[in-house]
Amino acid sequence: MFFKNIKEDIASIRARDPAVHSDLEVFFLYPSFKAIRAYRRAHKLYLKKHYFWARLISQNALKRTGIEIHPGATIGKGLFIDHGSGVVIGETTEIGDNCTIYQNVTLGGTGKDTGKRHPTLGNNVMVGSGARVLGPFKVGDNAKIAANAVVLSEVPPNSTAVGVPARIVKRDGVKVSPAAELDQIHIPDPVSQQFCAMNAQIDLLNAKIKELEEKLTDK
Repeated sequence: MFFKNIKEDIASIRARDPAVHSDLEVFFLYPSFKAIRAYRRAHKLYLKKHYFWARLISQNALKRTGIEIHPGATIGKGLFIDHGSGVVIGETTEIGDNCTIYQNVTLGGTGKDTGKRHPTLGNNVMVGSGARVLGPFKVGDNAKIAANAVVLSEVPPNSTAVGVPARIVKRDGVKVSPAAELDQIHIPDPVSQQFCAMNAQIDLLNAKIKELEEKLTDK
């Protein structure tokens, strides 16, 4: 099982990084591989409540790789941290299978929550360099978060989030329509609206006049 997991981690990196030339290169030289292997060991200790030793392993891995993964995080198979320097993954973070995280990404908290404080990433999620995903919400399967985005709320599956704060710009391969208040083409014509209001008022007055005339005629 141990060697199978190593092979899977190496294969995951090779599949997504065209710069790799051999398995040995990944095994000895890739910070991502070293950080994830250290995390696997630390996580086992964490689950057994050996918190000090778990943190010791994770902090040593941080010094060697520049990648900080809390041993309490839950990470599926096939995680690839490309380059990796400056990546921070918080204690209650959950990461699904075959996710890709680029350098200087933070999967963290806002300081306002207790218990579950960090995000949950589904399967096949990509988080661009410099992005911040902060809070105990879910990023759905196959979602993409653009570089330097700040994500503070849930991202639906098959969506792309960009900006500060992040907004959804694409979902299921289709661009999301801009907010109505930002639409400078299809906004109502204020002059036409005013004419409509005046015509409605005139119709109301005509109806009242006709009603009064009928009453006078009856008398």
